[in-house]
Amino acid sequence: MSQPIALLSVYDKSGLLELARGLHDAGVRLLGSGGTAKKIREAGIPIGDVADITKAPEMLGGRVKTLHPAVHGGILARDIPSDQQDLQAQSISPISIVVCNLYPFTETISKPNCTLADAVEEVDIGGVTLLRAAAKNHARVSVLSDPNDYQEFLESWKQGQGNVSQNIRSKLALKAFEMTAKYDEAISGYFREQYASGDLPEDKLAGPVQRTALRYGANPHQKPAQAYVTEGKLPFKALCGSPGYINLLDALNSYALVKELQGALGLPAAASFKHVSPAGAAVGVELSETEKAVYGVDDLKEPLTPLASAYARARGADRMSSFGDFVALSAPCDLATARIISREVSDGIIAPGYSNEALEVLKKKKGGKYCVLEIDPTYEPPAVETKQVFGVTLQQRRNDSKIDAKLFENLVTQNKELPQEAITDLIVATLALKYTQSNSVAYAFHGSIIG
Repeated sequence: MSQPIALLSVYDKSGLLELARGLHDAGVRLLGSGGTAKKIREAGIPIGDVADITKAPEMLGGRVKTLHPAVHGGILARDIPSDQQDLQAQSISPISIVVCNLYPFTETISKPNCTLADAVEEVDIGGVTLLRAAAKNHARVSVLSDPNDYQEFLESWKQGQGNVSQNIRSKLALKAFEMTAKYDEAISGYFREQYASGDLPEDKLAGPVQRTALRYGANPHQKPAQAYVTEGKLPFKALCGSPGYINLLDALNSYALVKELQGALGLPAAASFKHVSPAGAAVGVELSETEKAVYGVDDLKEPLTPLASAYARARGADRMSSFGDFVALSAPCDLATARIISREVSDGIIAPGYSNEALEVLKKKKGGKYCVLEIDPTYEPPAVETKQVFGVTLQQRRNDSKIDAKLFENLVTQNKELPQEAITDLIVATLALKYTQSNSVAYAFHGSIIG
């Protein structure tokens, strides 16, 4: 049996000498890159250089150290005849252990004086490649990405006389995959901010806007805060004002509701959202003269459009709960709707568009700071939703259950024939409940939630 080989290339050198000494004492041949080999050698522990197997020196100021077939062929080779023949043909020895951790990218970009050039230099290429290669081939190779695992691995290696259990290799591989995923996320997040943020000047924007900075999170002290997508472009933009964290929770949830209402009933829809739940929701059923007076729109100079009627109903469902709400419209905001909104106390609005007249009216609210969001009506969110709470990531399939008239075809009542008005109210009530954050009962009448 040939002497096992360990390749060591680390930035964080915690526990490195103890590991190297233990591996050497266990009969493992050590190979190291750059500063890793230097530190081990200075401690009197025998170690070769990566160049001993690549026959090529480090180059480009250390940017290229381990990117070579002699390294990655040795790591990726499987215990199958064809792979072993390839190794023999190229005089490459298999590598059994890879010890690697990465440049401190996150720590570097957190420094107040960090420049783009500084960040670029901390993007680890060879280290990530080593980790992924070793983790991919964990059926044979052990990959150590965390100094906290060194002692346990050494003990296992010695007890097994060079054989480490598959469970340990699998655990170490998962940790390496998690490390590279987190590392890549930090890198993409940084460059998203540099090249795809909505607050960048036009000459700095490298493509579609994928990110927008928020003033703060749920509370003023929760900074920094942001909203972003990792694919495509951000589906909304601010035409006036700037949204807060809670604003966006209300805006995106409320727009999903009104979009679904219009899709189910073919009528423009409006919603009034507070605390990520509807305080009111309605579709554009024409208002009677009495209802106009009740909802406070009988003095409106502009003719009431179906969209304006929908908003008047939604806002009037519970005026106390709607105070300071976020407004959602399923159709482009017209002047009549904007006039009604201008009378009310609210934090902002989201809609798939605005007429010029409506936008001018809305921009005057709150001294010009009223939040006006325009959303892309063609946007489709991913099928899986992810959120993090107290450091734990939760994931679920998006609630894509369809609420339409077919849902009410098989009623467990003697009278199974429902008038269209009743079906409309049932759909409005059911969809409002779908977007309510707790168990609730909804009452609807004339296409509007009334309680």
